[in-house]
Amino acid sequence: MKLTIWGAAQQVTGSMHLLQTENYTILIDCGLDYEKGTYQEENQYFPFNPAIIDLVILTHAHIDHSGNLPTLVRMGFEGQVLCTPPTADLAELLLLDSVNIFLSKQNKKTRRGKGYSGPQPLYLQKHVMETVDRFVTIGFNKPFKVNGNIEVTFIPVGHLLGAAAVILTITEHEVTKKIGFTGDIGRKNYPVLIDPQILPQLDYLVSESTYGGRLHTTDTSLQDKLIQTIEEACIKSPGRLIIPAFSIGRTQSLVFALNQIFSKGLLPPVQIFVDSPLANYATEVYRKHHQLVNDEAKHFYQTKGDEFEFENLIYVHDRKESQSVMNYLEPCIIISSAGMLEGGRIQDHLYHNIQNYYCTILFIGYCAKGTLGDRLLRGDPIVRLRNRDLMVYASIKKTDLLSGHGDHKDLVETVKQQNVNTLKKVFLVHGETKSLDALANSLKEEGYQVVIPKKGETLEL
Repeated sequence: MKLTIWGAAQQVTGSMHLLQTENYTILIDCGLDYEKGTYQEENQYFPFNPAIIDLVILTHAHIDHSGNLPTLVRMGFEGQVLCTPPTADLAELLLLDSVNIFLSKQNKKTRRGKGYSGPQPLYLQKHVMETVDRFVTIGFNKPFKVNGNIEVTFIPVGHLLGAAAVILTITEHEVTKKIGFTGDIGRKNYPVLIDPQILPQLDYLVSESTYGGRLHTTDTSLQDKLIQTIEEACIKSPGRLIIPAFSIGRTQSLVFALNQIFSKGLLPPVQIFVDSPLANYATEVYRKHHQLVNDEAKHFYQTKGDEFEFENLIYVHDRKESQSVMNYLEPCIIISSAGMLEGGRIQDHLYHNIQNYYCTILFIGYCAKGTLGDRLLRGDPIVRLRNRDLMVYASIKKTDLLSGHGDHKDLVETVKQQNVNTLKKVFLVHGETKSLDALANSLKEEGYQVVIPKKGETLEL
């Protein structure tokens, strides 16, 4: 049995792992690689023939794990895609949104209004729908027989509604081995989402490493941090708070956290706008699969009502409504996507507010290197928006209290659930070099055999 790491190798995005048995080939995740500026060109070819893939298993819906599935289908993949029910619903939303982003990049205009041909879309809506038709959904903790020799089980890991670790039980030459793929590991006590579940004992583990070497803030709570930021941005001064947030996952958890604050009367009312059509659709998916949210959210629903609806919260739908938000002069909170600022309505709000001294921009998630969000976080005094260089006068703040990833301690604890004498190897992926090295060193100190694969490296299992 061979495992080849074709994505998220010594970097964060583009998860894609090829597992080959004697007579069956499985691809675990098929995400977009955002590490290069020309990512559409970089993602249009695969280092293998898509037609040889018998099965795809999807850990969760985020685009760096699911975003290149339609390209795989377009180029010859004819098998099924296994995932959990919420992952299927959320992935469909994200993939259709990706088509819109591709087309917007292709149809950009110059400042003089002359059209030009941008990069060709990786795929179109028809390819997304062909992909969605291949989804086969499986519930958590329900072993599924792929064939006589392969069984797959999804284990909940938090991070995003429906997100799962993939456990493959494979028998070859009368020898049975268990291989686990963590996908992205969430954190405990996260708004709306359940805690990660303990993984079964494995022979091999492929683990994410996003927050290797880093610990999340523990000296304050999410509620206190939000209250402090809102007070400074919207109450003590008549300003606005803009929060870039991923439409799927982060926005729903943030809205619930704000609902708890304002329903308790911990702050005077402040108008809140959620300006992201994708977030609106995703919230409906969260309602549809409400049985999978955590006990805190279920209790709130039973005692106080919908976690995602409250007074002074407005979901913005069309462009006209979005424009009215930009013209809103009272203090307010604007939640908009995308979280890394690489497209979406958030860029409109930035364009009109980046030079506003009374504006605060609060980052609540990871920003990949080279993105506009990353440039603002590193303190660039000038950023380019709509072909204009704009001075940054707005206050830039960040918090990791809404990060959907477990930190270094969480990652180490996930691996330490495994018997050090029976887990043969841990393969670390989905992390920058510094994070990978830090996590590897900690695991080696615990006695685990650790490998940091290079892209395209084939590992014998």
